[in-house]
Amino acid sequence: MEYRELGRTGLTVSVVGYGTAPLGEMYGTSNDDAALQSAYRALDAGINFFDSSPSYGTGLAEERLGEVLRGRRQEIIVGTKAGKYGPDEEDFSADRIGRGFEDSLRRLGTDYVDILQLHNVEFADLKGALGEAYEALVRLREAGMCRFIGMTGYPTAMTRRVISEFDLDVTLSYAHCTLLDACLTTDVLPLAQERGVGVINAAAVALGLLTQAGPPPQVAQLVGEEICTVARRIVEVCRRRGADVSFLANQYSIQRSACATTVIGTTKQRHLGSAVAAAEEPIDEDLLAEVLAAVGPDRGRHWISGLPENN
Repeated sequence: MEYRELGRTGLTVSVVGYGTAPLGEMYGTSNDDAALQSAYRALDAGINFFDSSPSYGTGLAEERLGEVLRGRRQEIIVGTKAGKYGPDEEDFSADRIGRGFEDSLRRLGTDYVDILQLHNVEFADLKGALGEAYEALVRLREAGMCRFIGMTGYPTAMTRRVISEFDLDVTLSYAHCTLLDACLTTDVLPLAQERGVGVINAAAVALGLLTQAGPPPQVAQLVGEEICTVARRIVEVCRRRGADVSFLANQYSIQRSACATTVIGTTKQRHLGSAVAAAEEPIDEDLLAEVLAAVGPDRGRHWISGLPENN
């Protein structure tokens, strides 16, 4: 496993990170044993960055991660989030963030986390709630309850704005360094590097679009038919060439993002092993060229997430 420094934090993270959304049964049910075994397998593979949120299974992911942390806390760089607590519950008030973070620490069984981020900030009012939430994070950092702070979200315009307007240590951007969309490297990374902000990459398979099975219905509805059509063209090219589209998607996102880490979420050990292998196996450049030709010149197709003014 390769390790890189995350921005100017001094944290050295594995190039493949472990996303705990599946531990919270966000993509289907899993029993405790299967969920925990996947997390332990990630540790055995050399993964040292684990990303969570109280919204993943309304705390279930943090509870399961807490089991993994027992006796191994010093081996793991722990990130969690605040501001989103369930499928339809966003609250960026300072009081809710403080109470929610105390709950997160209890579930995780630790007295601090390495990284605390505001979750999906495109759902917050930049002129009001987000400023209050940021100040709450600063106070938690000053109190030693989190070492570094950041914000996550989907719209790159929003990511650029929060990097510019707030003094952040890190940010997490998802589904923007994929076979469908390369704008992370053009729209986000140059500004982040200028500001000294570490960028965490996520969603290499674009919420399931770049899988043989295709996206779940709610994702297809969210992204729209145009993006689904392009994704199906990618899947078809890989099928015709006898290639695993998800493996290529992971290879591309991990190897070409220039980010310190790319977060992969799964409770299936074979998928985890494949993602780890994708970090090192050279990309089939002929296959990649054929896939990108099928995508066409537009590598910045976005969908709307959060408040319209934040897109």
